[in-house]
Amino acid sequence: MRRGIAMFGVLAVTATLAACSNGSSSSSSSQSASASSGSSVGSLTVWADDTRYSQIQELAKDFTAATKVDVQVVQKSETNMDQEFISQVPTGNGPDVIVMAHDKLGQMVKNGVVSPVDLGEAKSKFSEAAVQGVTYDGKTYGVPYAVESVALVRNNKLTTDTPKTFDEMVASGKKAGSEYPFVIQMSTDGDPYHLYAFESSFGNEVFKQSADGSYTSELTLGGEGASEFTQWLKEQGAAKTLNPNITSDIAKDTFLKGNAAYMVTGPWNVTAAKAAGLDVSVLPIPSAGGKEAKPFVGVQMFYQSSKTKNQVLVSKFFQYLETKEAQSKLQELGGRVPAMTEVANSLSDENLKQFATIAGNGLPMPAIPAMGSVWDYWGKTEVAIVNGADPASSWETMVNNIQTSINK
Repeated sequence: MRRGIAMFGVLAVTATLAACSNGSSSSSSSQSASASSGSSVGSLTVWADDTRYSQIQELAKDFTAATKVDVQVVQKSETNMDQEFISQVPTGNGPDVIVMAHDKLGQMVKNGVVSPVDLGEAKSKFSEAAVQGVTYDGKTYGVPYAVESVALVRNNKLTTDTPKTFDEMVASGKKAGSEYPFVIQMSTDGDPYHLYAFESSFGNEVFKQSADGSYTSELTLGGEGASEFTQWLKEQGAAKTLNPNITSDIAKDTFLKGNAAYMVTGPWNVTAAKAAGLDVSVLPIPSAGGKEAKPFVGVQMFYQSSKTKNQVLVSKFFQYLETKEAQSKLQELGGRVPAMTEVANSLSDENLKQFATIAGNGLPMPAIPAMGSVWDYWGKTEVAIVNGADPASSWETMVNNIQTSINK
């Protein structure tokens, strides 16, 4: 049975607090506020970056109204919020909960600043990619609420084709008569994130995944499909369908001006396209290597501090976050693609629904610390091959350099 907000009523929370010794509020100021008002049964502190701060404030109002648990939302800078969390949690000055992307999960676990969160029956409510994103070393560490990936965006004025393969897409774009049949950002440093769906369609992935979807530190970039993918990179460079001179701004501008039939991008540029008056559709990324093209997926999630003194209240807050009501509210407030399948299926915006389906079937970006050794070598090697470097030797050197960096 789906759990609603009503189950978190003030009587239930008060009774639980009375039975537990770790339900004190997170700061003396919170305790003073609760005592003076005579209505609060405790307080939680949540850190959120500047893009989510007001959204979490609004969400907290509903939770507080149902439970009488105060939620203090503290605005932090996205650039260093994770490092501040890592440094402050051991001192007892960190928050009870922090909300941000899943790609910091491995670093958080390694530093011992987050605790596992048992999703229980709620796990089945979320897309597979969302659950995998919050899983590390076989344990789930938070509640997901949004997923994000790239997809193929089509200019419907230029074509109405739905290509299944990369070659079909290029042919369709050329038939449309636009300056570029298709654009994808790359830049001189490379962009493995945007290209990853094409790479995965050759069966080549970054790190090995365990049965539960969590990543191991076993590097697999040089494994299955690597030779075919790198040869494909060289061919596309020669054909100019991949171009390191195409930056994110150039790709966006090209598509918005109607000079490309297709673009691989995320929801952010679909919003821009609509604002520019374009009629667009979101499609799955076509396969280049014969297998399903699976893009990287980013998962937005709520983490629990390992040093929280408010375990009972955090648990109640997370139970609330697992409800359709809370997930729907977060979607309305932030406009992101929902991690909860039921909420994603109820969207009225067809493009968002497509992004939800594509992200739900994608591959979560590895959140293990070893991923930090990958990006630079990976992107620059892809650029070198596109520019004509030998695929086999370049890729082998890249894999060796990454492995050496990981082993340090």
